[in-house]
Amino acid sequence: MTGTEVYTRELCSRLEAAAPELGWRFFASRPRAGLGVDVVVIPFRRLWTQVRLPLALASNRPDLLFIPAHAIPFAWPGRALTVVHDLAFERHPNAYSATERAYLRLTTRWAVMRCPLLIAISESTKADLVSAYGVRPERVRVVPLGATPPSAPAPASRLHELGLNGNFVLQVGRIETRKNQAAALAAVERMDGVTLAIAGPETDPGLAAKLRESPKARVLGRVDQPTLELLYKRAGAVIVPSLYEGFGLPVLEAMARGKVVVAAKASSLPEVGGDAALYFHEASDPGQVANVLDVALNDEKLRTSLAKAARARAKRFTWERTAAGVVEVIREILG
Repeated sequence: MTGTEVYTRELCSRLEAAAPELGWRFFASRPRAGLGVDVVVIPFRRLWTQVRLPLALASNRPDLLFIPAHAIPFAWPGRALTVVHDLAFERHPNAYSATERAYLRLTTRWAVMRCPLLIAISESTKADLVSAYGVRPERVRVVPLGATPPSAPAPASRLHELGLNGNFVLQVGRIETRKNQAAALAAVERMDGVTLAIAGPETDPGLAAKLRESPKARVLGRVDQPTLELLYKRAGAVIVPSLYEGFGLPVLEAMARGKVVVAAKASSLPEVGGDAALYFHEASDPGQVANVLDVALNDEKLRTSLAKAARARAKRFTWERTAAGVVEVIREILG
């Protein structure tokens, strides 16, 4: 699942426990297993949030509409609260089609206008809201994401099926320019005996094709949770060279599993990794990235220290705390 989908599942499954005095009703456009809540499914093919959801709300009349990702229905006249995950469409507009950019800008501006308070998932995203949309800082509440605990990994033989037969560095996320897989591969190509494994949907087929051309890359596409757990377990390090992130969930997931994380010192990534990760300043310099990766893979004393620090830091980020933070903002709006 994407980071926003993980956020929605993990948060919503905890909201009732975080605020049992409130009545909750959850709506979705289609059924899905493992959500952890009872969902009212109201099918609709397109523009579900803008067309079908307001019709359902007209008869339910909630005191507050909470949207886990920023699109507030234009036809909803009541109180609303939403979560702004990032402003990537403003910082890296070329990663989006003109239609996508127009819709994201319109719905974000509408959310800024309609919501008395906004939730941002990082201080970095809050700063972007302030600078790009002129939101007053006192209207934004920062509620970080949580770390999903490790689960049972797939059998080790799965690595052979994926073509991973030696040491590898893992990158998790959509294949697109903003995620900067090209920089990770350029660094790995300078190193001996190391492969780059990339797990995530192929948003940019052209970039995915270029990555596949390298004998040092394994483009895995979407993987199930047991396979992802195995990849985290067996990776020598996890690399997050993104040019921009609203939060950087792979950093937190890797740290929760005691992995050494190598990340770009950009946007929200240092907020998440703190002093429990290694950073590079210039993703455009493959030599610098390779040098940091080399330290991450071969300095055993540092690896042991970082693994301990990573687990300790990840414990500070839980989905229970995320749910409690969101509920606090909901109560603030409801009075």
